[in-house]
Amino acid sequence: MYPTKLLAPGETIAFELKPHWRALIWPTAVLIIEVFIGTWAFFRFDNNIIRWIIFGAAIFILIWQVAIPFLGWLTTQYVFTSRRIIVRRGLLTKHGRDMPLAKINNVSFEVGLIGRAMNYGTLEIESASDDGDLVINDVPNVEEIQRQVYELHELDDSRRRSGGSAPE
Repeated sequence: MYPTKLLAPGETIAFELKPHWRALIWPTAVLIIEVFIGTWAFFRFDNNIIRWIIFGAAIFILIWQVAIPFLGWLTTQYVFTSRRIIVRRGLLTKHGRDMPLAKINNVSFEVGLIGRAMNYGTLEIESASDDGDLVINDVPNVEEIQRQVYELHELDDSRRRSGGSAPE
């Protein structure tokens, strides 16, 4: 959950998302395969040196192919507020990007074949700013999100035209 203390006065969170759960399929498959193969290999050999090598390799694979992708998924947030779109990534080092709704020119999406079956896609937000476009991958229910971003943009536009007094 995005901390409300980081929002501007009068700004409210419309909705928050995480990347689609399909990002966890590969780490889960690797974990299951590693448990079976690692356990089999560990007990297959009687030599302690070989067992330590197998154990070390299993830990390395566990960190590289399971823990890091899972933590990456867990610490990624897509936050849509009444005034901006916020993308935050990272556990140890944070990476963030904000795009004011006022700078949005166009919102489009792309859904591949697998994305149609699993209901996710890429949200592409064209900006009028010098920072360039914002591309958000693995957005669940991307067509609905695109529609909601347009609605947020229209509400923000109405708020700014009326001098900030329009309902949030």
